[in-house]
Amino acid sequence: MSLPTAASASGPLRLRSAAQAGAPAKYGSGDPRRPGLCGEIVAAVMRIDPGLRIEGLDQTVPLRRLELMLSAGELDVFFCLLKSEHRHPLMRYLPVPLYRIAHVLAMRSDDERVPRSWDELRAFARRHPLLLAQGTKLASTLQVADVAFQDTARSDREALQMLVKGRTAAVYGQDVNLREAARGAGLEGQVRIGPQVFEEETQYAVVSRRLPEPVVERLTERLRQLSASGEIARLAERYR
Repeated sequence: MSLPTAASASGPLRLRSAAQAGAPAKYGSGDPRRPGLCGEIVAAVMRIDPGLRIEGLDQTVPLRRLELMLSAGELDVFFCLLKSEHRHPLMRYLPVPLYRIAHVLAMRSDDERVPRSWDELRAFARRHPLLLAQGTKLASTLQVADVAFQDTARSDREALQMLVKGRTAAVYGQDVNLREAARGAGLEGQVRIGPQVFEEETQYAVVSRRLPEPVVERLTERLRQLSASGEIARLAERYR
């Protein structure tokens, strides 16, 4: 598909996107009642702009590959990404916040330990490095905080499965993603999502830096409309 032109900013428009692999809370949970928060936001954008088609959500792509595709102009837009320094040169963040996520710890239900501060988490991780999914921005957060970790799991679901099997003592991740992964894997009774929030961040939509400015403005305005109406907040609440 050719790159959208400025002339298409107010008429029929097709944009290339993709779904994130291993992120059922965002895309493709397999539950038609909860098909994925970011996929639902995409559907809402197209609903209020009938001339806009965002295509490609039937293809799932690992997060690191998504970053490269946006940088190369192979994708026009992607929904739901955290801000990080290494991503800013690769893509452009739209200014409308989508939803907040919390960094939390998942542990086995029979494990009574509950790290409640960064100091306690650092001490815990020196004995038991935290496990997290590959390619996430959370790794840089832990590096800055000097918390030992290993990002060897291919997804949050795999990380929780490793947790239940005793291959790690704790999984560090996003609250929405970990809860959806536990639900999808049938591990809700075996996994406990800790109450402590170590950090909060906001998810945004991002676009290729090659996307014409009028198209960027069109997308931004649609997200502003959905935010102002409360639609995005209502969708996000369903995944808490």
